[in-house]
Amino acid sequence: MAGTLGQKAARAAIVVALFAVWEILSRTGIVNPRLLPSASDTLATLFELLQRASVRKDLVVTASEVLTAFVLAVPCGAVIGFAIAENRYFAEVAKPLLFFAFSIPKSIFLPMFILVFGVGFSEKVGFGFFSTIFIVIMSTTTAVESVKVEHLTVARSYGATALQTAFRVYLPSMLPVLLEALRISMIFNLTGVILAEMYASRDGIGHLISNWGENFQLPQLFAGVILLAVVAIAFNETVRFLEHRVSAWRT
Repeated sequence: MAGTLGQKAARAAIVVALFAVWEILSRTGIVNPRLLPSASDTLATLFELLQRASVRKDLVVTASEVLTAFVLAVPCGAVIGFAIAENRYFAEVAKPLLFFAFSIPKSIFLPMFILVFGVGFSEKVGFGFFSTIFIVIMSTTTAVESVKVEHLTVARSYGATALQTAFRVYLPSMLPVLLEALRISMIFNLTGVILAEMYASRDGIGHLISNWGENFQLPQLFAGVILLAVVAIAFNETVRFLEHRVSAWRT
């Protein structure tokens, strides 16, 4: 417990130190304040932006796109990954193709999503789904392969059904690995949706960040980046907490 508190304190101290250095660099003129607005001004801008109904609306739009893509990609990727891991022949055929698809920058496919879905909710959700599903498939395959064979043997020898084996053997063994994979998957998902919003969108926080950058509104731009960082960190810490709670399941 003391170690965990110490780690959290160390992380908080690092964040405070980074903001302090940022403030000093800007306030002393070491870095041109036009290029790097001070941390205090950026935080004040962020607070002001959050008071705007239009900004809150764009946040809701982005959140709905991210969550929709995530909810669709995770179960689909998990089912495909499970099927691959459970069939040795299928695994030998599919794994090289998965690694090849995963290595290709997904951004090059974004114009195709725009052509197929147009500019709107479906395009951004589709691209977020596409950006996420490969990491989910690969992570699920690894998680299934990590299940101990002796646990499966014991369960089947006692006559466990496929459903019982899935929920009482596979899931407890896989869950810690899957939760870790979910943290990584959300990064890909959020990045994909924001990229789609920046490239072609009429709303969403990515669209705002793109406009602020194009118009050299740096305080707003940095405020938007901080906002996305806070959201990502909050999700990451939530999953980390769940991961810690279920880590004892894996024996």
